[in-house]
Amino acid sequence: MIGKIDHIGIAVRSIEEARGFYELLGLAIREIEEVPQEGVRVAMIPCGESLIELLEPTTPESPIAKFLEKRGPGIHHLCLAADDVRAADATLREGGVQMLRPAPTRGAGGCWVQFVHPKSTGGVLLELSEAPVPS
Repeated sequence: MIGKIDHIGIAVRSIEEARGFYELLGLAIREIEEVPQEGVRVAMIPCGESLIELLEPTTPESPIAKFLEKRGPGIHHLCLAADDVRAADATLREGGVQMLRPAPTRGAGGCWVQFVHPKSTGGVLLELSEAPVPS
């Protein structure tokens, strides 16, 4: 069901301002993508077998903007790679786990994603992500 840590999401006010630190570490942004339905721009930075995802709000109403307003920049979520997000969603719901959305949705890179409420994970916002099938 779960394969690896896919990425760690980090809320930033500006991708352009934040990227310099990661570049000093020898890491480079692979791609930047806007996810309009979430009101966010994301920058994916490969780091070993996982990614660092920088999350920059594009609207003041976005969840990331609200996170930054309340908590400031920092770790927003941990994402685990799942081979079947819909099945994982159903299994977790059956186990009494609280999910944030009624069903998985499309996220960055065309992945199917679902979020587990921090109340069910000991305080960590957990994302489950299923990579799109290559065409």
